This record gives sequence, structure tokens and C-alpha cells, in this order.
Amino acid sequence: SLNSLNHDMTLPEFKFIWYMEYSHRMWGRAVGLAYLLPAAYFWHRGCLSPPLKGRVLALCTLVCFQGLLGWYMVKSGLEEKPDSYDIPRVSQYRLAAHLGSALVLYSASLWTGLSLLLPQHKLPETKQLLRLRQYAHGTTALIFLTALSGAFVAGLDAGLVYNSFPKMGERWIPDDLLAFSPVLRNIFENPTTVQFDHRILGIASVTAVTALYFFSRKIPLPRRTRMAVTSLLAVACMQ
Repeated sequence: SLNSLNHDMTLPEFKFIWYMEYSHRMWGRAVGLAYLLPAAYFWHRGCLSPPLKGRVLALCTLVCFQGLLGWYMVKSGLEEKPDSYDIPRVSQYRLAAHLGSALVLYSASLWTGLSLLLPQHKLPETKQLLRLRQYAHGTTALIFLTALSGAFVAGLDAGLVYNSFPKMGERWIPDDLLAFSPVLRNIFENPTTVQFDHRILGIASVTAVTALYFFSRKIPLPRRTRMAVTSLLAVACMQ
């Protein structure tokens, strides 16, 4: 099926795709070494405290797992499916897992780095501050879910189904939203539903970030925290 779909591909075009994949793999391996070598060095020198050792071990394990997950994802796109003349593509489930794992790894690395570089603010545990923290955690989960839904859009080429906004074609809610059976399959395998969900989650994320910003304005916060919330709103609008 690969041959029949890409019979007109030239050697330079194939090389471009090959080098894209190869450079991604090599970059991933370089990232792995950037974790593992310094971790081994600082561990050997006794520079790491027991809690930090646990974090470093978890991060190094996650880096290795991320590489394994990437291989598992690519493997799904190379499997010959009998009686299928569709464009070969990786499993949207494995793509979402690969992206989700990368986001967890990046966030955990950033969190660990910032906790070492910047001293933690000792703020009075007021009811408003506690609510702000809970709301920030909820917003984080919503953004994470939105990003994962984006992986399903990419995996199914769902972005090609409708290209109008805010309506999908001529309708607010498309006809084929629940075309698959059983109903739950639509959320993960129906391109229309996947794009619809991604739109709803995207709008919800921007709304949540905006609400978080306005709520934070009512609370006396340190300059660094205020700057973080403002930056979050700016990035959400840009996105």
C-alpha cells in the first residue's frame, strides 16, 4: 500500500522525510544523554539529596520510557493492514500517549529545575489562596486534556474535516457527530467528533485561563506569581 500511494515520490522527497524522522530520533537520544550523564555524575559526586535522587531517577526512567513509546508509536504506522488502501498513519492512541508522556516529562523537568533555582514563597494559607491553587491545578488538567485531544486530531487528520469557525460547515453541531457505534468510539475514532471535542476543550481552556487571571487579580500575590499568571494569559491568547 505504501508503494501504490507514493509511487510518484522522488528520492529527494523520500530523503526529506527520512532525515526528519532520523533527526527527531537523534535529538531524542541527545536529550536522553543530557539527562543520564549529568545525573550519573552528580549522583556519584554526592551532590543529590535523597528526595532529589528520587526525582532524578523518575525523570531518567521517564526519558527512557518516552523513547520506547516513540518506537511503539512509529511501529503502528509501518504495519501493513490487509485490504486497506488508506494513507498509512500511526495509531492516534499511541500518538496521544507519546505526546502526553512528553508533556509530563517536560513539566516535571521544569518544575524540578525551578524548585532548585528559585526559593519557595512562604505565603499565608488563606481561603482565597487555597482556592486559587485548586483552580490553577484544575486549569492545568484541562490544558493537558486539550493537548491530548490535539494528538487525536493529528492522528486521524481530523483537522481536514471542517475548516470553518465557529460553526462546523453550516451547523453548530454537525450531523455525523455520533455516526459510529458504540457511541463511546466516536470520542476517539470519529474525525468529526474528535475535532468538535478539541474545539470545545480549546475554548474551555482559554476561558479557564482568563478566569484564573481575573481571580488572581483580587488576591495579593508576589511579583513572580503575578508575572506567571499574566504570562499564562498572554500565551493562551497567542495559542
